[in-house]
Amino acid sequence: MKRFLVRSPYFWAIAAFVATVLAAWVGRENYRPVITGSEAPEFTMLAMDGSEVSLSDFLGKDVLLVNVWATWCGPCLTEMPSMQRLYDRFTGEDFEILAVSIDAPAGQFDLFGREGGDLAAFAEQLGLTFPILQNPSGDIQQIYQTTGVPESFVIGKDGVIYKKVAGETDWNASENVELIRRLLVSD
Repeated sequence: MKRFLVRSPYFWAIAAFVATVLAAWVGRENYRPVITGSEAPEFTMLAMDGSEVSLSDFLGKDVLLVNVWATWCGPCLTEMPSMQRLYDRFTGEDFEILAVSIDAPAGQFDLFGREGGDLAAFAEQLGLTFPILQNPSGDIQQIYQTTGVPESFVIGKDGVIYKKVAGETDWNASENVELIRRLLVSD
């Protein structure tokens, strides 16, 4: 009887299912979705000046707009000026933008054959003054479970994601400005 069970495909299918469920249960902390209402995952990236910047550097004191983007992304290019206008609107307040580029380093190519962008030239061309972080490995996409670029997250001082936007948006639009205002006054 034992020999029959071990040779049975049903036995192995059930064993694989049980192993999968057990593995998922043991590692369930790693499978939390990054959605509105969830806690923003921690990350540490390099700024263009080479310094390390972490999400936790801002939590508790700033409302954040974390934007995942790339220089080769047309919608990102269109979206960036509205991010700058939003940034300018809230200058001097507890608001910060962290724009995380997934570009390969300048002069190199990513896994899809896209040439890395010159982040400094891109920022200068568009007049961007908010922090731009570099993440050529694209880890931020896995950490935040993004589906593409641009993808953005509005994070309150409490570390909770209040808005998630997949795709291009006008960040200077009234609904986005009002959300930032509400989050700034709610301590």
